[in-house]
Amino acid sequence: MSVELRQIRAFIVVARFGSFTRAADLLNLTQPALTVQIRRLEQTLAVKLFDRNTRAVELTRIGRELLPVLTRLMGEMDAVVAGTREMAAMRYGVVRIAALPSVAATVLPPLIARFREGHPLIRVVIRDSVVERINAMVRDESVDLGIGADLEPEAGLTSVPLFEDEMRAVVPATHPLSREREVMLERLAGEPLILMDMSSSVRRLTDRAFADLGHLVAPAYEVTYMSTALGLVRAGLGIAILPSTAIELRLDPAIPSLRIVEPRLRRSITLVLKAGRSLPPAAEAFRTLLTENGSNLQSRRGSG
Repeated sequence: MSVELRQIRAFIVVARFGSFTRAADLLNLTQPALTVQIRRLEQTLAVKLFDRNTRAVELTRIGRELLPVLTRLMGEMDAVVAGTREMAAMRYGVVRIAALPSVAATVLPPLIARFREGHPLIRVVIRDSVVERINAMVRDESVDLGIGADLEPEAGLTSVPLFEDEMRAVVPATHPLSREREVMLERLAGEPLILMDMSSSVRRLTDRAFADLGHLVAPAYEVTYMSTALGLVRAGLGIAILPSTAIELRLDPAIPSLRIVEPRLRRSITLVLKAGRSLPPAAEAFRTLLTENGSNLQSRRGSG
């Protein structure tokens, strides 16, 4: 037989008021039912908790020693239950998201603003990173949700398509291509290229596309940050291939960017979840917001 929380609560109320009758009224129990709960608690603990006579109910010495311990335990349990109910009602909580830097900078902010309108006390933590790290964070549950590029499926993870992100060629303003609206990928093979480093999903997509055309491209410059790529383009040092979600393209519209065709370079931006795991209420609400607005996300992003 194990100790039940209702038995502990009954013990505390009887001890506080020194009366089975009053405790039964406060707990909305009959007096015999309350007596049964106290008796079962005493049987489980193998001690007597109360001395009773016709005039009073008094704690035994062991009862007096247990009262502060069980009162603290009951208070902690009540706080846990109340906190859990608050989280379930989404009156507070935390949503942890890992996302590609370009998505974190452009797609997430308006969605988070919309989310906070309905849930102002929910805190959102964003970790921007590359695909492998995003998947790892989802897998080890250091984040609730991941937003990555679904280049290769991974065991233990579930991917939900959100929108497609198109790569664009960003060219110096003085380059002959700057007046064009689109460029064939084959045409870019002979240009000095500014590419993201090998950890980037953009780089892997780009390398794969060139390889399909029979080209093994060696970039003139290899960078980690898109802002660095844009700086090199401004200096006229080459052509960068960047995603249309990149905030740098939106902040500097004077830098021409062209649609890449034959083939068009696209990556599927996906919501990444750990398979078979339920999300906390706040994270589940944000996941719903993401998936319900997936078809609208692509139209919101700037084309550069």
